[in-house]
Amino acid sequence: MESAVNGPATPAMNWRGWGDPDKEADLPEGVRTLLRDLLGVREPTARAVALDAVRLPPPALPPAFERELAALLGQDALRLDHESRVRHTRGKSTPDLLRMRAGDGRDAPDAVVSPASHDDVLAVLRLCAAHRVAVVPFGGGTSVVGGLAADRGGHAGVIALDLARLDRLISVDTESMVACLEPGLRAPEAERLLAEHGLTIGHFPQSYEYATLGGFAAARSSGQASAGYGRFDDMVVGLTVATPSGTLDLGRAPKSAAGPDLRQLVLGSEGAFGIITSLRLRVRPLPPERAYEGWHFPSFAAGREAMRALAQEGPPPTVLRLSDETETMVGLARPDDIGALSADGCLLIAGYEGAGVEATREAAGRVLAAHGGKPLGEEPGEAWAHGRYAAPYLRDSLLAAGATVETLETAGFWSDLPRLYDAVRLALHGALGSPLVMCHVSHVYPTGASLYFTVVTAQTDDPLEQWAGAKRAANDAIVAAGGTISHHHGVGRDHRDAYAAEIGDLGIEVLRAVKERLDPTGICNPGVLFTPTGPASEERDRG
Repeated sequence: MESAVNGPATPAMNWRGWGDPDKEADLPEGVRTLLRDLLGVREPTARAVALDAVRLPPPALPPAFERELAALLGQDALRLDHESRVRHTRGKSTPDLLRMRAGDGRDAPDAVVSPASHDDVLAVLRLCAAHRVAVVPFGGGTSVVGGLAADRGGHAGVIALDLARLDRLISVDTESMVACLEPGLRAPEAERLLAEHGLTIGHFPQSYEYATLGGFAAARSSGQASAGYGRFDDMVVGLTVATPSGTLDLGRAPKSAAGPDLRQLVLGSEGAFGIITSLRLRVRPLPPERAYEGWHFPSFAAGREAMRALAQEGPPPTVLRLSDETETMVGLARPDDIGALSADGCLLIAGYEGAGVEATREAAGRVLAAHGGKPLGEEPGEAWAHGRYAAPYLRDSLLAAGATVETLETAGFWSDLPRLYDAVRLALHGALGSPLVMCHVSHVYPTGASLYFTVVTAQTDDPLEQWAGAKRAANDAIVAAGGTISHHHGVGRDHRDAYAAEIGDLGIEVLRAVKERLDPTGICNPGVLFTPTGPASEERDRG
């Protein structure tokens, strides 16, 4: 099959939806029938507004700050126009998209700033600290947990710090198999540059076409090939971070016993402590062979046991994902066939990349067959690989058709997964009545795995509150069942309360202490991870 890096340059992201605007499409008739007959979905009366009709608050930056910033970076690096502000408003969660479709741009930054180097970022952060202007880092804009919604608090203004100009492959060390890259590189461009050296990162999440390397690190991303290549945080061997208090340069060796690993403090921090300005990543040779295939299992439980056996005993495929009965029935694992109701049972996709693919495939096949799996050949696997980035486009079409559709994910130990799966499904049904709840396992480890849920239901008159209630119920169920609040989406603002419950009061105090040292004025993406404290939040509370 073709390399994941082939194809034309990535077009600009749809400001009120996902990805390439030219890929917006009407739903297949089978999906419309399913929505109408099963869920009672009806076409909405209101249509999405045009970009120039999005309502934005007037820019609120101090004039002195604007003058100093223009003098620092040049006038071209500062954008205050309507379109730039709209395109840097929020991320791509369902609530984000519903608000944008309705023309609600109240969370827009006052300006978009485009630094071109580490020193630029450092200088901007210091200037923002001096003027008490909040800074929201912006890469691909793909956050689905409220990580890009400006929290003004008591700040004098908010800027989006667009990292698109930090887009270089700095160096490649083929002896150590380490590459140094800048954070603004979108994943396809990073793969293209590395492919010229015969290398790959091997990180292909569903957001691959638009997400950036800095975003992957800041949110602890996990790609669809994580069973073979690992999570993104596993790939980071070093990084450089600009903070209002100075520069952190972390990672002198692959592993170290020199105290706690501060790299892990930055990974997953979502810009709360500073801005990542370069990454040193473990890379791999481009795989000479690729093969994907499908397997049928009689039940989700049987397929899950087969996955556990491969994760614990091997050999692990590069891609390993199992859809539950509902997701298999609807055809979500095969976007080209969505709505063509399938037979009972569950679909497992296994992918193999690298050298010696056939040997690994045969050995893994013996394990899958021993646990009740029946081979379906390459067609289901190739169909999944062909449509692996298509699901977010389907969400846009479903929203336009009058459905509320969103995803959420968690992870737990193998022994906890059945209880976690049941608890989340029960919570969503309790909050939404009779939704369509689908799930798959897509990231496995010797000790456990992730669960990724997709929820579809008919929109109410207030779809934002409808989903907010369902999300609260699901979060509470995850915490009560012993799962983590996020396996790879991050915390943002949407998961703050559940994250606090997960790590406890002392854990939150530790993170606040780190922020107070690195970001004493609280300007770095205020509101992500934990509720802000200090002068800015106190002023907000008084207001």
